[in-house]
Amino acid sequence: MQRLANKRIVLGITGGVAAYKSADLVRRLQDQGAEVRVVMTRGSQQFITPLTLQALSGNPVSTDLLDPAAEAAMGHIELARWADLVMVAPATADFMARLAHGHAGDLLTTLCLATEARLVLAPAMNQAMWRNPATQRNRELLGERGVELLGPGDGVQACGDMGPGRMLEVVDLVDGVCGLLPSLLLAGKRVLITAGPTREALDPVRYLSNHSSGKMGYALAEAARQAGAEVVVVSGPVSLGCATAIRRIDVDSALSMYDAVHREVADADLFIACAAVADYRPATVQPHKIKKDAAVQEDSLQLSLVRNPDIVASVAALAARPFVVGFAAETRDVVGYAADKRVRKGLDLIVANDVAAQGIGFNSDENAVTVLGKGLEQSFAQASKSVLARSLIELFARQMGSNQN
Repeated sequence: MQRLANKRIVLGITGGVAAYKSADLVRRLQDQGAEVRVVMTRGSQQFITPLTLQALSGNPVSTDLLDPAAEAAMGHIELARWADLVMVAPATADFMARLAHGHAGDLLTTLCLATEARLVLAPAMNQAMWRNPATQRNRELLGERGVELLGPGDGVQACGDMGPGRMLEVVDLVDGVCGLLPSLLLAGKRVLITAGPTREALDPVRYLSNHSSGKMGYALAEAARQAGAEVVVVSGPVSLGCATAIRRIDVDSALSMYDAVHREVADADLFIACAAVADYRPATVQPHKIKKDAAVQEDSLQLSLVRNPDIVASVAALAARPFVVGFAAETRDVVGYAADKRVRKGLDLIVANDVAAQGIGFNSDENAVTVLGKGLEQSFAQASKSVLARSLIELFARQMGSNQN
């Protein structure tokens, strides 16, 4: 089995003689199923050419922070968001020092500061440089910030010295990366996710909707992809993109979302209802824009609404149903309302979040939730939605497994 299937790795290469091993590292990561993109510092190009790495990786090699072509789309930020893991091999003493102190003077350091992905370094330097107190203090600082180190190894170095400081062999680096990335808990599974708001038309111009941005649903879709699943997202109108490996079905209304979900759900192993679906829609959609009537003195307009179908409850009621996870966006008594909703709708799990709380409501980049199930109540502290999504997908996968035993 390819241990890195569906994983996206940015490989940073700095200016050390061990850079020659990076060519083989690209290939060995690809052998494990990873997609690899390479970022090179100026010094690294003295040891190995970008053309070599481009030919091996199958992707353009990034070398400059201020590349006009790449920066038109903020290329360094896109790379930072794209990666599941950023690996720097070799990582020189100079690079470790600059990263430890927050420098962002080139593309690679900037990317490392901008990413939320796992960050791992493979140190490579002279044994005296490695043992120097300054390097050891930088190693400690990086460790305190969650940066992982693979190595260095101990042995004969290019300069003829013997001791710690040489970059680990490629096979050991690949094995280390495989151990750092989340296991493929959903390999072979199909995950169906709803995300974003719905829009319920009043007339050709106006609609009823809500403040959902879709960020949590899209983060869950990406986390499920990283966990090895085939992912389908049924998405309301949002301004977000997703990986090409994720199939996206765009809808507008609750009825169109209901129809799309029931077309796709038969083959799903896990259904996550993260969308903020409108509970009601106008009973009648006016064929033309509703106009103010100058002859009418009323300051109010009455709308007649009818209830939309409950998508998550309808999936939970299927005879052959997937594992069903719902979301409860509440503004008070969050856990109490969510617990009642889980039982009433027959859900396996429900994720409760307080959308009235500062910093974690609609449109926020962070969230804090409590997951409820039969005999389960687990809270997750405030974190970025991408980080939280990985924790939630791991929990859902393990609960699915225990449900099948």
